[in-house]
Amino acid sequence: MYLTIKETAEYLSIDESKIRALVLQNRIRTLYDGEQYLINKEQFTTYFDQVEKYKKMIEEYLSEPIPEDIDVKDED
Repeated sequence: MYLTIKETAEYLSIDESKIRALVLQNRIRTLYDGEQYLINKEQFTTYFDQVEKYKKMIEEYLSEPIPEDIDVKDED
């Protein structure tokens, strides 16, 4: 499915000017149909998958209990 720059900005929750800048820097792949740039929506799925993966990793890290310090019980 192809999106316009405006639709892509809404989909990614980013300003349209930022999307245009990324298109001009060739950081987002586009097709130009003579009137407007069309952006394939599927190119962002990998990005969203990676974001979800990192969120899960951080949640697991933060939910892990803090181990007891072995030196705390060692009183001289």
